Amino acid sequence: MARQDRKRALGASPKTLKRAFITPEGVDLRLELGSAGARAAAFMIDGVLMLLVLIAGSIAIGLLFVAGKWEMLAILWLLGFFILRNGWFVLFEIGRRGATPGKRMLGLRVVARDGGPLTGGAVIARNAMREIEIFLPLSFLAYQVGDNAADAFLVIFALMWTGIFLFFPLFNRDRLRIGDLVGGTWVVQTMHATLAEDIGNAPAAAQSQRRFSDAALDLYGVYELQTLESVLRAARPDALATVASTIREKAEIADDGDDLGFLTDYYRALCVRLEHRMMLGHRRDNKYAPARARA
Repeated sequence: MARQDRKRALGASPKTLKRAFITPEGVDLRLELGSAGARAAAFMIDGVLMLLVLIAGSIAIGLLFVAGKWEMLAILWLLGFFILRNGWFVLFEIGRRGATPGKRMLGLRVVARDGGPLTGGAVIARNAMREIEIFLPLSFLAYQVGDNAADAFLVIFALMWTGIFLFFPLFNRDRLRIGDLVGGTWVVQTMHATLAEDIGNAPAAAQSQRRFSDAALDLYGVYELQTLESVLRAARPDALATVASTIREKAEIADDGDDLGFLTDYYRALCVRLEHRMMLGHRRDNKYAPARARA
């Protein structure tokens, strides 16, 4: 029971990739994590793009050297490959979009798990671990395979090492790499949402002429305003009727039979009232709290 309560508090379910993502302003963005398949596909796309860059760079470096300087060429190639595979991920993810070309094509991006901005240290940490997870054992494996006296045990060990880290995201509910654990990051789906219509800014022709007294508007605070907005957006007749009846009873307003119009007008008037009081330095968080001076 306690475990289920903890999962509900975190806004997560073992059967979904949606997670609570609380910003420093206290807003829950409800992000969806990228699946292991999408992350693997994005990595393969980046791998192909890096391979094309590596081939072009190898040709360019080869044209600058003549025969007899192959050792220098090999050193430059290895150094360039190291810079490419590390700089590729760091430079793209540290940018404004927080995503490599492969991630952008799959609709993924990197975010900080604490809800704050993605820092350079977090990006460097998560990508430095990739060298240990994948590239280092693969480089060792390539060396062993190229050696006629390759040790079978070392080859198997390198394959197991790489396999464990490659499949690690499949064995945790947040689909995290070891690099994500170290860097404190998530890879999430990029959200493309359409903003809902602002109830308070409807065309003037659609607005009625209902007026409310200050006493009627001082019955509620910011919390009730947000709740009323949720009711208006849902537009359920039973909820509209219940809320309209409650407000009319408390404010001693006669029922005119138009619950939606009444609540819409009351919402607009309450917005104006609360904003005006906040400009004067007073804020009322809910109907139970008296209006207080803003610190």
